[in-house]
Amino acid sequence: MKFLREVGGGVCAPYGFKAGGIHCGIRKNKDKKDLALIVSECPASAAGVYTQNLVKGAPVVVTKRNLANGRARAIICNSGNANTCNANGIEIAEGMCSLASKVTGIDPSDVIVASTGVIGQTLDITPMAEGIDSLYSALGDNSDDAAEAIMTTDTKLKTAAVEFDLDGKPCRIGGIAKGVGMVCPNMATNLIFLTSDVNISPEMLQSALSEDVKTSFNMVSVDGDQSTNDTCCILSNGLAGNEKITESGDSYLAFKKALHFVTVKLAKMIAKDGEGATKLIECNVSGGKTSKMAKNVARSVIKSSLVKAAMFGCDANWGRVLCAIGYAGEPVDVTKIDVTFRSSKGKITVCENGYGVEFSEELAKKILSQDEIQINIDLNMGGCRATAWGCDLTYDYVKINGDYRT
Repeated sequence: MKFLREVGGGVCAPYGFKAGGIHCGIRKNKDKKDLALIVSECPASAAGVYTQNLVKGAPVVVTKRNLANGRARAIICNSGNANTCNANGIEIAEGMCSLASKVTGIDPSDVIVASTGVIGQTLDITPMAEGIDSLYSALGDNSDDAAEAIMTTDTKLKTAAVEFDLDGKPCRIGGIAKGVGMVCPNMATNLIFLTSDVNISPEMLQSALSEDVKTSFNMVSVDGDQSTNDTCCILSNGLAGNEKITESGDSYLAFKKALHFVTVKLAKMIAKDGEGATKLIECNVSGGKTSKMAKNVARSVIKSSLVKAAMFGCDANWGRVLCAIGYAGEPVDVTKIDVTFRSSKGKITVCENGYGVEFSEELAKKILSQDEIQINIDLNMGGCRATAWGCDLTYDYVKINGDYRT
């Protein structure tokens, strides 16, 4: 997409946004930041999508309420201890909004609040209250600090931003994300905060985000577990000065393409940094009779523990791929399925028309030894396509989650 220009700056790339992150004391390790703040210099259109888990963190409830009018101006998030299954969770979430309001002057109802970390552990707001002035002082062009402050078991910062033109005006969309465990393809995955300076109505912004996650964050799986705190939200403050987007048209489509570029980039970062992962796995399905068929097949394969384990072991066990296709819940014609593995070391066909073909195990192992692998599936039943992202399943995943709380 030539009209898109990748830029740095994450959530601070769009005009009128500042961000910061500090260690306030929620985490025992003082080297790890645990409180983030993102602020727009003026009111912004806002939209969000959330976990579908029946067990929801209190911040999800408060944020949904605050975004009911489609407006917001700030985002505050803590890491190290999730505000979930706490008797006073709503009080804590509202308290975090009030802390943001105290230092910024923004109404608490215009604050998005999020939380991540251990579930069911009492969360004390005192460290946040004591650190909020320092956090406000840290606000600036500090997207990376905010990205670091929302990390849990993540090993890498997840940030992206693009620039594009609308009505002759340069516009930007930026984002940060966290999430490497409890990642399941159902709604937005873990925590994603997006910013934009595009002038767009809340209704069109919500429509764009709700549609986008279906083919970005909804297509990511690390371990098949759906988080209780999943939140993906976007603020768009209109400071780019483009003609306001209030309906579908060329400007809206351009905005959606730019948004999708950022969200897919973040989605792939989430998948590649999965807990204990050594490889990014991309499953591309073509030839689907319907979009639903293609999506469900891609997600079924990317979620398969056996497929993930095979990728870790560089084992071209394509039968596990067909097995996952078979329980995807779609009426595929097994006798038409083709499967190919691809990486920077080449490609190899391992299955045609639902049956195995002779292939070089040596070449297959070389292909599957790379840190980014494609599983390409052609259902040969139609013209619909879908892509899902995941990672391999390693010994370290069990180690990380075996003592996650303690």
